[in-house]
Amino acid sequence: MKKFIFFIIFFVVSCMDQTKIEKKGTFAVIETDKGNLVIELFPNVAPKTVENFIKLSKEGFYNGVVFHRVIANFMAQTGDPTGTGAGGPGYQFEDEINANALGLDKIKIGQSPYYERYMMMLAIRRLNIKSQEEFNQKRFAVERELGKIREMSVKEVLQEIGYTYNENLPSIPGKRGSVGMANAGPNTNGSQFFINQVDTPHLNGLHTFFGQLQEESFPVLNKIIEAGDGNSKIIKINIIVNN
Repeated sequence: MKKFIFFIIFFVVSCMDQTKIEKKGTFAVIETDKGNLVIELFPNVAPKTVENFIKLSKEGFYNGVVFHRVIANFMAQTGDPTGTGAGGPGYQFEDEINANALGLDKIKIGQSPYYERYMMMLAIRRLNIKSQEEFNQKRFAVERELGKIREMSVKEVLQEIGYTYNENLPSIPGKRGSVGMANAGPNTNGSQFFINQVDTPHLNGLHTFFGQLQEESFPVLNKIIEAGDGNSKIIKINIIVNN
């Protein structure tokens, strides 16, 4: 009798854990110790990124991996098997971003509040500054260079720094619930990804966004972020394709 009751309880709990998705598309159900995160994936937006994510998920790469970096009113990041923020799958691949689709070819970087550090990076690169002392000596030259850079588009500045763009992709901007690839600069994608808790316009043109968290999963994302760095983990990721 006890075994029968245990079986019934196990069956009921198992059914409760199943996430049903009725809409058409490609989805990832990220089972975590805080609940399920349901993400719609966009193969047409970032085909190689989605392919890589699905491959790693099916291989069990993400199983047991913690959310090593969470920031309230920003995002939760995971995908590093070492839990340090420095790990990955052992390879890197290129960004999948269309700067034109994001409107970055039309925005003067001097009129945007989000890219000041990249203006400075470009000025320092153009003047071949190698040290703080040299920077201090060339302050006026830096200001002159920044004056020129402010008239450039966001796209032009980021391209000169090293970012590459694909005008054939229908890129999506960083918004609440967007799922993006974490990176260490241009074309350094691997396995780490993050889920936005809020809009992130300052990441447009810098990160590949390839999915969208479904509205019913936000309470789980909020729990993960409230728990702090390293206190939530992925159990497994299931891929669902509804044609």
